[in-house]
This record gives sequence, C-alpha cells and structure tokens, in this order.
Amino acid sequence: MDFSVLIIIISLVGLIAFAYRGFSVIMMAPIMAIFAATLSGFDIMPSYTELFMGKAVSYIKSFFPIFLLGAIFGKVMEDTGLARSIARAIIQGMGKEPHKAVISVVVAASVLTYGGVSLFVVVFAVYPFAAALFKEADYPKRLLPGIIALGAFTATMDCLPGTPQIQNIIPTAYFGTTLYAAPIAGLIGAVIIYGGGSYLMIRSLKHAIAKGEGYGNHTLNEPEDNPDAKLVSWKLASIPLLAVLLINFGITEYVIWHPAILEPFQAMKTVPLVALHVKNVASIWALIIALVVGIILALIVGRGEIKNINSLTNILNAGAIGSLLAIMNVASEVGYGNVISALPGFQYVAHALINIHIGGTPLVSEAISVTTLAGITGSASGGMAIALELMSQDWLTWAQSIGMGPEILHRVASMASGGLDTLPHNGAVITLLAVCGLSHRESYKNIFMITLLKTFAVFVIVVIYLMTGLH
Repeated sequence: MDFSVLIIIISLVGLIAFAYRGFSVIMMAPIMAIFAATLSGFDIMPSYTELFMGKAVSYIKSFFPIFLLGAIFGKVMEDTGLARSIARAIIQGMGKEPHKAVISVVVAASVLTYGGVSLFVVVFAVYPFAAALFKEADYPKRLLPGIIALGAFTATMDCLPGTPQIQNIIPTAYFGTTLYAAPIAGLIGAVIIYGGGSYLMIRSLKHAIAKGEGYGNHTLNEPEDNPDAKLVSWKLASIPLLAVLLINFGITEYVIWHPAILEPFQAMKTVPLVALHVKNVASIWALIIALVVGIILALIVGRGEIKNINSLTNILNAGAIGSLLAIMNVASEVGYGNVISALPGFQYVAHALINIHIGGTPLVSEAISVTTLAGITGSASGGMAIALELMSQDWLTWAQSIGMGPEILHRVASMASGGLDTLPHNGAVITLLAVCGLSHRESYKNIFMITLLKTFAVFVIVVIYLMTGLH
C-alpha cells in the first residue's frame, strides 16, 4: 500500500477512535487533518486556516440558517408541549396490542420528523409516552430505542420527498435539485424500510413476550408523563408542522426566482461565497421561509406555555445556542474532508471510488462512498457533505454523459447517508440510548438491524433504477 494512502487511513482511524471515546469532532477533526497534512509534506498553518477553515466556513454559510431555524423550531415545539401533544395523541390513540404499540411509536416519531422537528427533539418528545405505554403493557423497554430509531432516523430523515431534515437539504446545493427529487425512488425506499423495520420490531417484541420477558427493572430516566397533564390539542399542535411542509412545497413548486437575482451580489467583490446559480440556493430559501412561518405559528399556538418575555427569551436562546454545536460538528467534518482531498494519497482513493463502474452509472460509486464516509464519521450529514464536496462534480459529469438526471443522484446520496451512519459512535444513537436510560449492550442490536435494513434499501433503489430507469 502506498504510504500516502496509509496516512489517510491512520488519520481516519484516529478520528473514529477519538469520536467513539467521546472527544468532540470540532476539536479532533482539525487535529487529525493537520496530522495527515503534515505527514504529507504540507505546512501546518495554511493547512488549517486555508484548507480546513475555507470549506468549513463555506458550509456554515450555506446551511447555518437551516440549522439555526430548525433548532429554534424544534425547541419551541418541545418547550410549548406541542410535540408532546402530537406524540401522546398518536401513541395513546392506537392501542396496546404489540403490533399497534410498535406502529404507534414509529408513526409518532415519523410525523414529528417529517414536520421539521429535529431528530434529537423527537427522541425527547416521543420517549416519555412510548416508555409509559411499554411499562403499562409490560413490554421490554430494551426494544424502544430500535423502534424510535425506525420512526425518526430513517424514511422521514432522507427518503420521503420534501422532508425538511438536513440530510435531504445538503444534496440540493451540489446537484441543483429540490427536496422533492426522485419522489418515486424515495417512496419505494420508505416502504421497504417501514415494512421491513416494522416486521422486525414487531417480531422481536412478540418473541420477547412469548419468552415471558417484561418491561424490566429500570431506574434511569423512567417516564414521568402525567396522563392528566393539560396539553394543547394535537390538532392545533399539528398546524406548525403542516405549515412547514405546505409552505416549503408551495414555494419549491410554484415560486420562480428571477435568474438574475444573484447578479448584483456576484458583482460585489466584497461579498464572498455567492452561489453561482439560483437553483443551488432556491431549496434553502424555500425552507428558510417555511421554518420562519412554522416558528411564528408554534409560538402563537403554544403561547399558553410561554409565561413571560423571559420564558420566550430562554426558548429562543436555547434553540439558537443548540444549533451552534450541530453546525460546527458537521462543518469540522467538511473541513477535514477538504484537507484529506488535497493530499496526494487521496487521488488513489478517489480513483478507486469513482471507478466503481457496476451498472455503468455513478450510483453504486456514490452509494458506497457516502454510506462508508457516514459510517466512518458517525454522522449522516457530515459523511455525505464530505463525499459530495469531494466527488459530486465527478458523479454529476458522469451522470450527464449517460443522460441521467441529478435527481436520482440526490436521492441515493441522501438515503445512503442514513445507512451506516448509525454505528455505535453516532451522536444520535448515543443520545437516544441516554434518553431511554439504556446501554449499547442492552439495545444496540435492534438499532443495528434497522441500520442494515436502511443500507440494504439504498442498494435496492439502485438496482431498481438500473432495471427500470426509476425517478
């Protein structure tokens, strides 16, 4: 093996090892990037300030509004009780039979995620009601993380057309697509994941019940939900979610931005990083507007839980501050990817990935690259951003040469990002287990089942496309 490739491998293994042990990616990504750059003969300071920070800042410029508004929207939905109202209505309304219990939790998590609520907020909103249901029915609590993951971390994150999660937004900036790219492919993927995942989780639950396994003796983060607590009607609570979806759809499909709208800003030499084409930012603009409206409506509907101006200030500030950690984690991973892509050894890696010619299209190369990097970084958005930053133009050129539209590239990249990302060191997995008061040993097996199913679904979509030209 060429030493320059070995340097990259050592750097990646180091990043994974530190991330798995809980070290912040914000700190370790630049350290491991500079480590690799130094061994490759690059000077330390320009490697950090120009290579690393250049792309990190570019990513923040493009996506910070979505992280900021998404985090605030989620925090408002959480603190006003609107998310809990929706989750409670779904979970309590569907019944306690094993199959209904599983499906109700999946539906509750999916509805909130598809409505634009952050994955992390969804976990906090759904868990108390799901745990209360399982405790009352004496079903094993250890299965809850896998069931919640099926609802929150899969189809509504990156499959279903129009989902406002960041994993569906990132490809728009690279391929000039919209959030509704390749809708049929996304819907088929969702059916595979929901159908297969529900079957697996219901089967696991029934098998555990048949063995006489009950809820278990748990003491960490036990549910404290008061069934008599007054919450806003779920119908009213759903208004902000519907507003985000409908406004985003309306602007995306029916608003035509003037092609020359960016020209005055492109002409300003003092304005950096202006997008080259409106199509590269139109989807982000649509979602910004939709989220702003969603936040306003959530504040109006949930105003009863906002006692005074200090309460409002705390909610908005908490959302804003929370967005900083999320955006900086991903931006650091993007900066890391930019340094790695500049190293001599990466040419060998890129050549190997780009030259995966299975099926004669870039889809297999893209799927393998994105899901591998998502697994390595433990982040769907981070791994996808690295892959697209490094190879999207090659995939796009290849696709254009064979008459393939960018929409299927978008959907495959988005779905692949949510495959192997949920390995044990993934932040969402760690948060989910902590909220549920369970360990990897107790519950990760079921999450991993969903991870494998999600990865399998991506390649099913690729095969279907190769056979039918699906869009």
